[in-house]
Amino acid sequence: MVAAGNDFIVVDNRAGSQAARNWAGPAKVLCGRKTGIGADGLLVLEKSKKADFKMSIINADGSEAEMCGNGLRCTAIYAGKRKKDLKIETLAGIYEAKITGSQQVRIKMENPKALRLNVTIAVNGREMEVGYIDSGVPHAIIFAQGLEAIDVDSIGRSVRHHAEFGRRGTNVDFVEIIDDKTINMRTYERGVEGETLACGTGAVASAIITRHASRVTRHAINVHTKGGILKVYFKNKDGEITDVYLEGEAKKVYAGEVDYV
Repeated sequence: MVAAGNDFIVVDNRAGSQAARNWAGPAKVLCGRKTGIGADGLLVLEKSKKADFKMSIINADGSEAEMCGNGLRCTAIYAGKRKKDLKIETLAGIYEAKITGSQQVRIKMENPKALRLNVTIAVNGREMEVGYIDSGVPHAIIFAQGLEAIDVDSIGRSVRHHAEFGRRGTNVDFVEIIDDKTINMRTYERGVEGETLACGTGAVASAIITRHASRVTRHAINVHTKGGILKVYFKNKDGEITDVYLEGEAKKVYAGEVDYV
């Protein structure tokens, strides 16, 4: 499945046909671009006592992510054949998904936390100012002009592992402001360890940091990524961000069977 350029392998284990297992190994093999199916991550659906189903997110390097906005939208489309309003359990909590069109999904995100503006760090021998926020997973936001010329992999890798962000590390988003309701974004994702075509939590983080930094005044922001457009909605009252939603396209590309050894 794919959502705004983020592609995922979805394993439906709600019936328990796959024995309980560590999915890190399969994720590394199956997500390989040259040696497997190829994907940014593996999404495993299982039964949940708290929600309609549980979604585990295994990155291409075998690490497990707390949540994934684009992954949530993919699994909502996959599982929402008879039900348009879904609750999905993740490591970061339970998220509400609403299917708004044949390939459109809106996710109610958790309120962001740990927001920090104007964080100065040394990267590749020079000082750089970033914003930081946890939008379900950690993100560092860097404002830039001429986004196409940015070396996302090199700079992103250095920021992702910077001591400022501890052992957990961070995703890194490069943001260019187009107008009062539109930004461009490129993302270096931890776990994938490279640039992806889009990132749902990154779109949310970028929109909120952009608003907090007074770069825009709108509370509905279009985030343009290489994989498509994501829309982020939120409320801002006295500096507190609430009622955050992420909306965009998600679709099934193909289905099949794979022999895993």
